Amino acid sequence: MSQTGNRNRPKVVVTRKLPDIIETRMAELFDVTLNLADKPLDKAGLKAAVADADVLVPTVTDTIDAEIIEAAGKKLKLIANFGAGVNHIDLAAAQGKGITVTNTPGVLTEDTADLTMALLLSVPRRLFEGEKILRAGEWTGWTPTFLMGHRIQGKRLGIIGMGRIGRAVARRAKAFNMAVHYHKRTRLPVEVEAEMEATYWADLDQMLARMDFVSINCPLTEETHHLLNRDRLKKLQPHAVIINTARGEIIDEEALADLIEVGRIAGAGLDVFEAEPQINPKLLGLDNVVLTPHMGSATIEARVAMGEKVLINIRTFVDKHRPPDRVLPY
Repeated sequence: MSQTGNRNRPKVVVTRKLPDIIETRMAELFDVTLNLADKPLDKAGLKAAVADADVLVPTVTDTIDAEIIEAAGKKLKLIANFGAGVNHIDLAAAQGKGITVTNTPGVLTEDTADLTMALLLSVPRRLFEGEKILRAGEWTGWTPTFLMGHRIQGKRLGIIGMGRIGRAVARRAKAFNMAVHYHKRTRLPVEVEAEMEATYWADLDQMLARMDFVSINCPLTEETHHLLNRDRLKKLQPHAVIINTARGEIIDEEALADLIEVGRIAGAGLDVFEAEPQINPKLLGLDNVVLTPHMGSATIEARVAMGEKVLINIRTFVDKHRPPDRVLPY
C-alpha cells in the first residue's frame, strides 16, 4: 500500500488498483492510501485498512463482513464501493455502526450487456471449439458439416431480472430479432413492456421450460442465492443455453456442470463463478461452455466512470450532503 495526497484532508483507503486518472484525482483531493501492487487484501489487511480510514473504497473482491466492520475505528464513516453490487458488504453491520455505503450503478450497464450478447452468440456458434481446433493445428479445411451451430434469430430469450442491465440486454436481443421474455418480482410498466415487446412471466419455472436462451441479470441476495438450483435447471429444454454475467452464486454451479455434461442442457456462457477466482474443474473440461474472467464491466470507459462516481460520492459525503448513489442508510 502506498500513501499520497494531503494529510489535512479525509483519509481514504483504496483496496485495489484503480485507473491512473482516478488515483491521481484522489491524491489531489484526499489523504489517500493506494494499492499499487493490486494484490487483494487479506482479513488482517482489511482490518488495518478500516482501522485507519475515514473512507474505505473496496471492490467486489473484498469481503467486508461484520468482523471487518467491527474492527473499524470510530472515524470510518463511509464505504464507497467501486462497483454496483454490494452483496460482499454486511449492510446490517454497517448500519449498526452508522456507516454510510455507496455504490456505482448505471455506468457499467452497456458494457455488461455487450458481454452478455457476446457470450450468447459464442456458445451456439461454437466459437470456443473452433478457436481451440485452430490453435491446436487440427483444422484441415472447410467442409459443409464442420462445427455446425445454431442461429439466435427468432429464438426465445428469457431474462431473469429486468433492471438496467436486463433492459439493455433486451434491447440488443430485439435487434437480433429474438423474442424477449422476462421474470421479475415487480412487473414492468405497460409502456416499457410494449417498447421491448417483452412477455412477462410471474412464474420463473414456467418461463424456464419454454426458453431457448436464459440470461441471468439479477442481483445476488439471500433470495437469489442458488435461484437456479438443480431442480430448476432440470426444467430447461435440452437445447437451452444459460448466460450468467451477474453473480456466480445465483446458479448451482455443480448442478449446471453435471447437466451440461450429460446433455440435459446444451451449454453456457459464464463470466462469474461461485468460488472466484477458482473455477469448477468440470466446467473447464466442457467445450460447450464459454468462460470469461469476470470482465463484464472491463472497458476503460466503464472503469473510469465507476471511479468518477466513487469520487463524487466521497466528495458529496465529505461536504455533508447526501451522496447520489447512497445504498445505506436506506
